[in-house]
Amino acid sequence: MWVRDRLDGLWDDEDFVCRYPRDGRPGLSPAQPATVCVLQFLLNLSARQAAEAVRCRINFKYALAMELDDPGFHHSVLTDFRDRLSQDDRADQPLSLAMDRMRLAGLVKERGRQRTDSTQVLAAARELTRLELVLEAVRAALEEAATRAPEILDELVDAEWAVRYCRPVRLPSRSSHPVTRLKQAGTDARRLLERLPPHQRGPRAEALRQIMVQNFLLDTRGTLRPRTEKGGQPKGALRIISPYDREARRAIRGNTRWSGYLVHVTETCDADSRVNLITDIATTAPTRDTEALPGIHHRLRDRRLLPGQHLVDGGYVSIVLLDRSARDHQVQLIGTVKASGAWQRKEQTGFTRDDFTIDFDRRRVTCPNGQTSRNWIEAPAMAPYTAARFHPTQCNPCPDRPACTRGTSARTVNFLASRAPAHAHSPRPPTAFLKYLDSRSLSWECWWRQGK
Repeated sequence: MWVRDRLDGLWDDEDFVCRYPRDGRPGLSPAQPATVCVLQFLLNLSARQAAEAVRCRINFKYALAMELDDPGFHHSVLTDFRDRLSQDDRADQPLSLAMDRMRLAGLVKERGRQRTDSTQVLAAARELTRLELVLEAVRAALEEAATRAPEILDELVDAEWAVRYCRPVRLPSRSSHPVTRLKQAGTDARRLLERLPPHQRGPRAEALRQIMVQNFLLDTRGTLRPRTEKGGQPKGALRIISPYDREARRAIRGNTRWSGYLVHVTETCDADSRVNLITDIATTAPTRDTEALPGIHHRLRDRRLLPGQHLVDGGYVSIVLLDRSARDHQVQLIGTVKASGAWQRKEQTGFTRDDFTIDFDRRRVTCPNGQTSRNWIEAPAMAPYTAARFHPTQCNPCPDRPACTRGTSARTVNFLASRAPAHAHSPRPPTAFLKYLDSRSLSWECWWRQGK
């Protein structure tokens, strides 16, 4: 009701014009099912319950700007609308439009405080063994080929194929002859893919091709055999788990195991805010949280909603992201940084990085025994770290070498620079300004430091 009074709704029908055809009879207002989807999520309603609330509840009618005697719409409209909204990654656009109106109304502001966390999303797919996966992938590809190119199946499918792939695969926990059946399914899949030209392959056939690459290989004699871990079988986080959902993956977080996705939710959390508003939602494969953080910052920048302080848990934090967030987006990333993984830190013995003396002015590092490093490396690929390397002639005769390094090479110390080099992360000034600096006897480094 507050949104209707002050914003006249979160969306207008004109915001959805590009998603509906120009011809045909007029349909329902697309802004209405968009608003109902939000209310349905907030109140945890099914599609039937949401449609019934639109028909009967006065607060729903007020939020949708409907007449009191409006009969509403059928519950299947919500499903069709969500299907239309999920095509071509369109779901982010309504959120961006809503955030624009919220920002203009003063409910959310840039450079405030926001927080991000992730949770698991289960895929709508049955858990399959490798044999069940290949058999079901072949059956799904045959179903698709029967509608796209039925003439190709005339010479391929026989009575044995009909027995193997006529119905969804359901195998006992201990199936008979699993290796033989897996090889047979792989041979059938290979024959099917050879008959299907690339331009006639749909998403099910493409899923079958990827599953074959992940689970089978051709030996030197041209024989198809199942892959093993030594034969290049990808890890569980990379393997397709269902021919009907190629993006879902298996994941392990601590003691939690699931098949599906991760959803990263970002919301405002200012102390003086009346409400907390979701500013970004990202659904990704179950990868590391650090891989999702740059995309979150880019989308918030496009919406002009970058926070000043971004609160996250330890999974989103790394030294590189702390530096990149502050440098590229002026965002202070607040979270727990993982402890050093060096054996000296784990075993609480030996010389750690804190035992070395770093001289930034002379660009050298001194070890506890008084030796100074030979090389000072500031490679772009290592940013924001700097590396100082010692020479083997310094480390090999050292009596404390076992407490310093266990490798065959000399000790290398990685650390964060106390100040950035003169040429880093700053655009080169125009030629005219360079001449001005020269006339004032100002070096490039002095200009950069004064500007910063």
